[in-house]
Amino acid sequence: MTADDAPHAPNDAPVEQLTVVVDLAGKDEDTLPVLELRGPLDTHCLESALDRIDRATLRPTREPLWQHSLEHYGPGRHTLRLTATTPPESPVDFPAGLLADLLTHTPCGGPDGRRLRPTPLQRELVADADAHPAAARHSEQFAFAWSGPLDLDRFTAAWQSVFDHESVLRAAFEDGPEPYLVQHDRIVPEVVRLSYDTTDWHTVVEADRRRGIDPRGPGPLRITVLTTTPPGTTTPPGTTGTTSTTGTPAGTAQDPAVPTPAPEPARILLTFHHALLDGRSVRILLQEFYRAYLADGVLPGGERRPDLADYLRWLADRNTAPAQEFWAGADLAPGTDLPAAATGAGVGYTRTRLTVRQTERLRTWAAELGSPESSVLHAVWALLLYRARGGEGPARVRFHTTVSGRGIPFDGVEGLPAPLRSPLPVTVDVDPQATVPAFLGALRDRAVERSAYEWVSAGQIRSWSGLRGTAPTGSLLVFEDLPRESDVLARLLAEQGVSVGAAETLGARTAFPFTLVAHHHDDGALALTASYDRTRLGDAGQLLAHTAQLLRRIPCEADRTTTVGELVALLDDLPREPRPAPVRAVSRPYAEDTAASPLVVLRPATRPGAGTVCLVQTPATPRALHTSLVRAYRGPEAVALLRPAELSRLRDAVLRALTEGPVVLGGFSGAGVVGYEVARAVAAFGARAPKVVLTAAGTSTADFARTLQDASRHTR
Repeated sequence: MTADDAPHAPNDAPVEQLTVVVDLAGKDEDTLPVLELRGPLDTHCLESALDRIDRATLRPTREPLWQHSLEHYGPGRHTLRLTATTPPESPVDFPAGLLADLLTHTPCGGPDGRRLRPTPLQRELVADADAHPAAARHSEQFAFAWSGPLDLDRFTAAWQSVFDHESVLRAAFEDGPEPYLVQHDRIVPEVVRLSYDTTDWHTVVEADRRRGIDPRGPGPLRITVLTTTPPGTTTPPGTTGTTSTTGTPAGTAQDPAVPTPAPEPARILLTFHHALLDGRSVRILLQEFYRAYLADGVLPGGERRPDLADYLRWLADRNTAPAQEFWAGADLAPGTDLPAAATGAGVGYTRTRLTVRQTERLRTWAAELGSPESSVLHAVWALLLYRARGGEGPARVRFHTTVSGRGIPFDGVEGLPAPLRSPLPVTVDVDPQATVPAFLGALRDRAVERSAYEWVSAGQIRSWSGLRGTAPTGSLLVFEDLPRESDVLARLLAEQGVSVGAAETLGARTAFPFTLVAHHHDDGALALTASYDRTRLGDAGQLLAHTAQLLRRIPCEADRTTTVGELVALLDDLPREPRPAPVRAVSRPYAEDTAASPLVVLRPATRPGAGTVCLVQTPATPRALHTSLVRAYRGPEAVALLRPAELSRLRDAVLRALTEGPVVLGGFSGAGVVGYEVARAVAAFGARAPKVVLTAAGTSTADFARTLQDASRHTR
């Protein structure tokens, strides 16, 4: 049986699917692309797809930006033409790649009730991750140390038991540009076992960070364990699993005069995606894992209720009218920018911390003024933004802060693993004449006002405010609300000789140019971790240092009569040094992962000048489809894989391929947005834009290969 026949029953012919060909050849800035539709066309699906695009791009006048006409010129052949309704002086390009994705998407799931409509926040996060596949956006890492014996088999079994009990860990987004959530009956967690003999902690963290995590893949949580125990073995209690320099297994009798070196603690890395989990959720799941590990790898009890599906139903019943009224009148201009100065490519990470004593002093001082620590952090950040924009007279600054999403009237929400943390906009009036208590009080009151709408998303707010389609700007502050860890679990682990540290973030990659995460270490000290876009921001390390220095000094130098202007004056006295060192483990950007081109040749051309068929790779496309397609392709063109990368690198790779002949971009549903943006970038460079050919994942690879051959033949 061939690869093409495998998915079908022996006597069943493959069901014909729709294929979309987007042609930009001859298109100038004022004309729209033409789409050729091959195969069975459901006009209802076409109207729905166009309606969705209209709703996503409506102008403030609520009028559509485009009109369309459909021409039928043969069995299974249609041409879709678009006409702009905007004036020529303000053209808006039609998202043809998104339309191709929508038309070729075949929903999965079924009538069994396990296919769920995601929240607005989830849809926004997945869409942004799809739009930036090379950036590992919206993924985060937690790390902690494990001292004492570690039974790797029991460790893996315990995580499997947690996955079996938590439906959110068995959820994944289906393929397609408007994905639903699919809850699987069983998912095997990815537990990566590594040994200090073959790698080190910094290398592990950095490689994992560049890899990111795919919300469409099975399981939104990946577990990596680095230990002295070789992968595939088990460390029995009472031994370290290491080998001494003389070859004597650790744990055996040795000369008492020779001190036995303490084994290096195992390091555990948890990687998760914000579209399905937030930081509090992972800490809740970690407590469940400890319970399972203590119970020989089997978590007692049944599945958690309420679960993510219950929350989705609760959210769907919310009346959004009060929230729309609240946010419609808000000042939601773009966030205040930080000083721009490129320092490299990709994402940088840096961290610093206060001492335990400094943290306690900050908490006490804030409480005396009736404010939490988070309000002081927000105030400090507002002052830094105020100075960055000039620092004279009253001024308004804007940034985003996260809400936990757990202050809602939903039973059991405090212990629910789900993506509840959401960024909401904050507008702050900085008046140098105002007193510090009044300034903090305004921030606190603003937080209380927003708390009634913790369940809305930033995208919904932008839409209600007439800013539909705008991307997040400025900065994001995250003050993590940690669940109380169980002293009983710590005691029971200690009885087995195990001590575990608190899970701490290694930085979160978001859509914002600058993200600051604040949390408390297990000793109570306040830690600050920043991630930033190195192509847009300059000295982020110094910015973080000034944040920490103000948090240290304000409780010592400010009282109830201190003015905001006097706090701003403190900034002029802050020393330039010391600055936090970059986080070595995760400082290398994804774009520097390899110097190789993102274009990988899978099959060479059979003759010079034949050209190239570039298959656009997406996380949702199984490799087996590309492999089968290469085997089925009979044309003379080379077949190559266009791997995820920054748009400029993808454009340059296609431009190099064009020097050897015509290029066609092909892919399965979900690759349309990337393929179309690459074609536009090539055209903007002055070269001939390649056709973009997209089909459904259920299309026979033999049929799709013939379509690609036909598109290549007509490109010459």
